[in-house]
Formats: sequence, structure tokens, C-alpha cells
Amino acid sequence: MTKLTNTFYGKKVLVTGGLGFIGSTLVIELVHLGAKVTVVDVLFPGHGGNEFNVAPVTNDIEIIKEDIRNIDVMAKAVENKDFIFHLAGQNDHVRSLKDPFLDIDINIKGTAVLLEACRQHNPDARLVYTGTRGEYGKTTKLPVAEDAPQNPRGIYELSSLTALKLFQIYHEHHGLRTITLRLTNIYGPRSQMLHHRFGVANWFIRLALDGETISVFGDGSLKRDFLYVDDTVLALLSCAASDKAYGQLFNVGHDKTATFLDLAKTIVHIAKSGSWQFTPFSPERKALEPGHFCSDISKIKNIVGWQPQTTLRQGVEKTLAYYAEFGHHYWDRGLPSERSHR
Repeated sequence: MTKLTNTFYGKKVLVTGGLGFIGSTLVIELVHLGAKVTVVDVLFPGHGGNEFNVAPVTNDIEIIKEDIRNIDVMAKAVENKDFIFHLAGQNDHVRSLKDPFLDIDINIKGTAVLLEACRQHNPDARLVYTGTRGEYGKTTKLPVAEDAPQNPRGIYELSSLTALKLFQIYHEHHGLRTITLRLTNIYGPRSQMLHHRFGVANWFIRLALDGETISVFGDGSLKRDFLYVDDTVLALLSCAASDKAYGQLFNVGHDKTATFLDLAKTIVHIAKSGSWQFTPFSPERKALEPGHFCSDISKIKNIVGWQPQTTLRQGVEKTLAYYAEFGHHYWDRGLPSERSHR
């Protein structure tokens, strides 16, 4: 961690969406590295924004509760920042299908507002964008490398891809130093736990803690590369600290896959509560299911030197321990859970 401390100590850092799941974990680590952190987060209802997420460092950071679409706010927020991590966005897949205009406005317009603010007021800032592996859509070859075709299957995935392309355009045409990332299935402490619409691994964990039954669709053989949030944050920081990473696109995932059945069994075994059962796919769910997914992370390994350190079992143990202690800050343990998952 010496290189990261040298990179971020005393630096001014902006994190959009910094009260959310990944953003807050990043904020806490940045504070530990000695950075001066500003957060912009509008606490959009139904998403991961939660002030308790940054409770360990509340007195050490500046929080701006504003929308990234506010041109004046963002113009001021980016001033004098050395690094900017852009994690704010509308990432509810189900909601995006019902209201595509919200995704377009937040994810595309909001990103353009941020990039224009940097171009006009802080062109020397270093920027990192976090997109989604959903931008690839249904895959034909595993593992999936960065040059694989992109065929988003939903509005959220499409708007995320557009935002990513905006970062690349501003790098190529305006000289902004940007890095774009595609994150896989992230899980761990500080994720929202109120509904099942994103974060399937964490939703399974909530069901287990509530003593409920986890529905495993089909025969449970679908594969994913589940990545623990601390490993994700280390990837973001390592990329930002690497001069070779600027102008590049990287997958951020795990090189060890697990099936949904593996995930459910691991969670129930460690939690010692809850259960699992096979559930048939509905026609609608089956039509949207992209199939197996595994990231090819050889590029980020070779250029940045990052690779995941946490096994699925270790990550589940840490996540269960966190919510066993702090779950009341994320959901009322007396309320019944929604029983389905994405």
C-alpha cells in the first residue's frame, strides 16, 4: 500500500456517489490513505446512498448533497481536485425499463455535466469511471475481454456504455486524463439491502440472515465472477495511481467463477440460517438472462498489477459479519423480505 499512500496522501479527491455501496468503501480507504475527500451524492431514493456508510470518517470528509446534473454545483465541486472518481448514477435495471428518461438524464447528461466541468474548470484532474459488465450483454466467448462486442440488453446498461464512451471521447478529443472500468458482480458491506433489483449476492445474504429461502433459478449452474468490494476499491485506486492506465479500458472482475448454486450454498452454510430451493425461470426472466459471465482480467493484471485477493468464502464471511452487526442501518430486521432476485 506504500505506492497508494504516496499517490493519495494530501491529495484532493472528489467521489460522486460517495455515500453509496462502492463509493463509500472507496471514500473510507481514501481517508485512510491521507486524502482530502469531497463527496457529491443526492441520496437518490431506492439506491445505495446511506449516510451511515461513511460513519467511520464523517468528520474527515466534505459531503455535498446535490445532483450531478447541477452545472453550477459540479463546476465548483471539481475545482482544484487532483482525482475524481465517478460512481454516481441510476443503476436500477428494472426501473430503467419503466422510465428510460431517468437513466438518460442521470447517467448520460450527468456524466456530460461532470466532464464539461472538468474541461472548463479543471482539465488537469485525473478521472476514473466505473461502468458495468452488462455493457457486453450476452456473450459468445468466455472469459470476456475488453475488446468483446458490446450489446447491452437494457436501458441502464446502454446508458452506462454511453457514459463510458463520453469519458473516452473527452480523453481523445479534449485531453482529459481518464480511465474507464467495467465492474462485474460486486458484493460486500455497505450495499443497499431494501430490495432485490441489484446486488444479487447481497440479496441472498439478506434472505439468509432473515431466515428465508433463497430462490435459485433453473438448475443453479449459471456462472458469475463475484468480486468483493474491498478488492474492487483496490482496483480503482491502483488504476488511478498508474500512469500507464490513463486512456485505457479495464475489466474489474474475479478470475475464479462460482455458480448461483455455489453462492447460495456458501451463504446458507456460513450464516447457519436460511435455506435455498430451485425455482423455474419465468418466461420474462429467461428472456433477459444473459447467460454465463466471467471477466478476462489479464489486461489490468499486466498493466496495473491488480488482481483480486478475496475468495468467495472469505468475502461472504466478512459481509455476513458486517450485516449481522449493522443490518438495522440497512433494513428493519422485523420486516419480511421480498423473495425474488435478479
